[in-house]
Amino acid sequence: MFEKELPVRFAPQGRTVGVVPGATVLEAAARAGITILTPCGSQGTCGKCRVIVREGAGPVTDAELEALSTEELDAGIALSCQRTVEAPATVEVPESSLLGSFHQILEGGRTPLERGLTAPVVKAYVELPEPTLEDGVPDFERLQREIGSVGVEPDVLPALPGAMRANGFKGTAVLAASGGADASRPRLIEWEAGDTAAECYAAAFDIGTTTLGGVLLDLHKGQEIAAASTMNPQTAFGDDVLARILHASQGPAELNTMQEAVLDAVNGLLKEITGEAGIAPEQIYTVTFAGNTTMQHLLMGIEPRALGEAPFVPVMGSSMTVRADMLRLNVHPRAAVYVFPVIGGFVGGDTVAGILAANLDEAQEPTLLIDIGTNGEIVLWHEGGLIGASCAAGPAFEGGRIGQGMRATTGAIEKVFVRDGDIHYHVIGHTAPVGLCGSALIDATAELLRLGIIGPEGAMAGPDEVPDTVPPAIRARVGDGAGGYFELASAEESGAGEAIVITRKDISELQLATGAIRAGITILLKRAGLAPTDLQRVHVAGGFGNYIRRKNAQRIGLLPSELPESRIGFVGNTSLAGARLAAASREARLRASALARETHHIELSQDPEFHMQFVDGIFFPAEDVINE
Repeated sequence: MFEKELPVRFAPQGRTVGVVPGATVLEAAARAGITILTPCGSQGTCGKCRVIVREGAGPVTDAELEALSTEELDAGIALSCQRTVEAPATVEVPESSLLGSFHQILEGGRTPLERGLTAPVVKAYVELPEPTLEDGVPDFERLQREIGSVGVEPDVLPALPGAMRANGFKGTAVLAASGGADASRPRLIEWEAGDTAAECYAAAFDIGTTTLGGVLLDLHKGQEIAAASTMNPQTAFGDDVLARILHASQGPAELNTMQEAVLDAVNGLLKEITGEAGIAPEQIYTVTFAGNTTMQHLLMGIEPRALGEAPFVPVMGSSMTVRADMLRLNVHPRAAVYVFPVIGGFVGGDTVAGILAANLDEAQEPTLLIDIGTNGEIVLWHEGGLIGASCAAGPAFEGGRIGQGMRATTGAIEKVFVRDGDIHYHVIGHTAPVGLCGSALIDATAELLRLGIIGPEGAMAGPDEVPDTVPPAIRARVGDGAGGYFELASAEESGAGEAIVITRKDISELQLATGAIRAGITILLKRAGLAPTDLQRVHVAGGFGNYIRRKNAQRIGLLPSELPESRIGFVGNTSLAGARLAAASREARLRASALARETHHIELSQDPEFHMQFVDGIFFPAEDVINE
């Protein structure tokens, strides 16, 4: 049955989403792609997830009375993990409450370079004395005399004399951090007429196997000002990394086709975010990319054949920095493009970005970071060390290989629950459903396991095999054929002209994806000598992670069922959050390099236990373990 949504508008992000009554502000923010800090696992004890609710909020909770002062409550401040939405709402999210946030980076446009660069790009407006017979210092040295020692991109020099003289030696120097060994010395990449110091932008991208996401940052104000996402067009060549490696390894033409496909998509996102912000693409002076190892190879046009063969060696482990015109990105041609370092094998830049954004290396107790997606990455922090692994979960979590699966976008059923003796569902965009995304598949499977319609091995009961305890309205949704199916929405309710169903094959795809993640977690814990109950925190990352319900993920075995829910928290798209930090901070880039070197890589495919653990992980837990 369809559930009516309430609109929630977020400021200053300018995004509006719909949620069912009683949803928390935190859940609404996740749907809007806004990741709020929740170090305490949404228990309301840390006070880090503060927002201002202007209207539509539910009652103040006991946790909020404990964490917030009377003055704060009177001002509309709320804890997003506690406050519910009971009517159309307007919510302000301060920068300090965002995961991967950064504050004012530059104090105006005349930041002296002698104090050191913090942002990867600095614009400095200068008014230079014009040359005379007595002061015949060369033009570039004249600029250095004012701003300090800097390098220069060679193709800046030909036009520099005319540009300086045309404006009376008054203009703005655009200085970008260098890559490589000379990273501490900025380089002049442009001379602009007049004072343009306030017009300094960066872009950051997560290159996911299935989805691409990007944000536009105003480095002068220290704000994110636009965001966009799209499907990765490389899915046309295969929905997992191994299929794409195989295709790209056929020859230079195939590799070039795959690189062009992703670059075209990135340029499409750049057009979207610059249009939304009303800026010229040429005002973007640095771009960062984080993705798994294969995606980064294909982005850079690097032949990935070695990644598809044991011992699965990438071409480079360190970060890469190239000019934007080398990749024909629609930004300033001399913009520095930074690609994250990788840890090893398929544990790539997205994992490094995730560790960076989640501050995993600063944990004080055993902590797990799980990025759930087509290529699942798992990192464990224990006793001062990081160990990481990757597993090919497949695209089921993002709607791939599911009969009526789709991305978490308008028209997708994203939440399923049992109430009043029937199945209820929530559709993104408050419209008729046309399919279901991965979170709905997890929800429905968990509920059907609880009802006894699905067994631990994944088989679905037929209409005559449904337990007597199942309410009649739910029983009527069970169908025969192709191993059985369960109807979530009737043809009359659907916007696709046919019923939305879950089949036995869909369940099998979910089992394979879940088994891979579960096996990876088990092996990492064993390597560290830990039991699941030793984990004090589990950070669930990935855009998909925002939508899943902890109890349901535990019920199907995707997350350790032995843990109390309070130890599991969602940290959103940490790959994009880490790329965002690297776009805003040179220090973040240096820290990323250190994290990549320090994380010990485990190649699961070569672990003799992995296959056994994977087979065990395919089976759903026999019982619903409840831990509070």
